Amino acid sequence: MRVLIVDDHPIVIAACQALLADEAEMTVTAAADAAGGLASFAAEAPEVCVIDINLPTVSGLELAQQILGKDAGARIVIFSINDDPVFVARAVDVGVKGYVSKSGDPNDLVVAIREVGKGGTFLPSRSRGDTPVADPSVAANRLAQISAREARILHLLVAGQTLAEIAKLIGVSYGTVANDTAIMRHKLGVRSTRELVQLAAGMSMNLPS
Repeated sequence: MRVLIVDDHPIVIAACQALLADEAEMTVTAAADAAGGLASFAAEAPEVCVIDINLPTVSGLELAQQILGKDAGARIVIFSINDDPVFVARAVDVGVKGYVSKSGDPNDLVVAIREVGKGGTFLPSRSRGDTPVADPSVAANRLAQISAREARILHLLVAGQTLAEIAKLIGVSYGTVANDTAIMRHKLGVRSTRELVQLAAGMSMNLPS
């Protein structure tokens, strides 16, 4: 999967490249501004574009509009320090399929790229109009929908195991456990693994076995 990252901070680009280096199916190109991003999109035909919302001269949303104007089927993930639902809604209105907070778990970006790359979406729960997970009935319903492996990982997280320990216990890679954990956070509408564990621990009787 060809991934284009557009961000004006070299350290962010380097971090994204390092994060995605372990994903064998992904090849990454980068640009530092909207002009470079537009040129790279035309030259590289990326399957997913990851765009910083705060680019110099032209905003990330404006760049997304320009790219979608050239290719209505372009798959775009906005990468932003601001996860306010208003900003997310603006991105969705433009045609963006993914929105990832820079203050969240780094693996959220990997999951978002994969989801958007296969034609799906990755948006913060609050922006989708979901009922807050603080409602016990809603949380219980969402917990009931996680997969068997996700449930096992969640049980082990509640028991105090680390991601690395869980990977050894269930015989999968660390990356697989991290991906599953990020997917569960997305499903349940929580921002961190700590919040995920707190939610599951508070409703342990409703966890799938």
